[in-house]
Amino acid sequence: MDDTHARELVAKVDALLEEVEESGDAASRDRTMELVGALVDLYGEGLARLVPRVADPPALADDEVVSHLLLIHDIHPAPVEARVRAALGEVRPYLDSHGGNVELAGIEDGVVHLRMEGSCSGCPSSAMTLKLAIEDAIRKHAPEVSRIEAEDAVPAAAPGPALIQLTPMAPAAANGGGWTTAGSLPQLRANGTLLKDVAGKSVLFMRVDGSFYAYRPECPGCGRSLAEAELVAAHLRCAGCGCSFSVVRAGRCDDDPGLSLDPVPLLEDDTGMVKVALA
Repeated sequence: MDDTHARELVAKVDALLEEVEESGDAASRDRTMELVGALVDLYGEGLARLVPRVADPPALADDEVVSHLLLIHDIHPAPVEARVRAALGEVRPYLDSHGGNVELAGIEDGVVHLRMEGSCSGCPSSAMTLKLAIEDAIRKHAPEVSRIEAEDAVPAAAPGPALIQLTPMAPAAANGGGWTTAGSLPQLRANGTLLKDVAGKSVLFMRVDGSFYAYRPECPGCGRSLAEAELVAAHLRCAGCGCSFSVVRAGRCDDDPGLSLDPVPLLEDDTGMVKVALA
């Protein structure tokens, strides 16, 4: 069974449970939910007996479906800290491609403490990146986490960490998160730029030294579209006002520190598909 089929099954189960919960016959609904609960408990008991007999229990976490089942029954062999680190490892390539990083400062009473570094420290897209990328990844790996607290390595003008409250979410919804698939972008396999419509919004994609980047296509200097901008050595030069922006440094202007492109969070999955967060 591939991951796509597994996600479809999870979504189907969620839909059926929702249908049962909304049915008008209260007595029938209660009996059905009791039956579902008993089956879940039975499977959980079986898994709890099987896990200790596996030669390498942590290896079970490598399978997304098995890992999900172990999490449901609170018998996951990997500690929460290891799973949070794995989640951060998934989003670190995106942060690294923009000259930043995220580090785990600690976990206490269900609260994950993170530290943003590099360009992500004070970057205008940090809040969105945390909300969509890091939150989705941690939900998938460690749903028992209640909250994320993230602070910049360099204190901002207003002191205090940026808080992100994780709200309850069904497993199927968590898999989707806030990401929209843009495709494999074959036009950029040899680097360059591409203006592409994604879910009704224009996004300017770029590829530099094998890494993908995405920005809103308007120049902050003159307001002109950057569709005709020239990309040279990781710098994008507007054809209208001549402003140059560093693609790999979160779109910061080379000529005016007060100007910056508007980054769009981007991830490339294991299949080579590019996803963006358009919220």
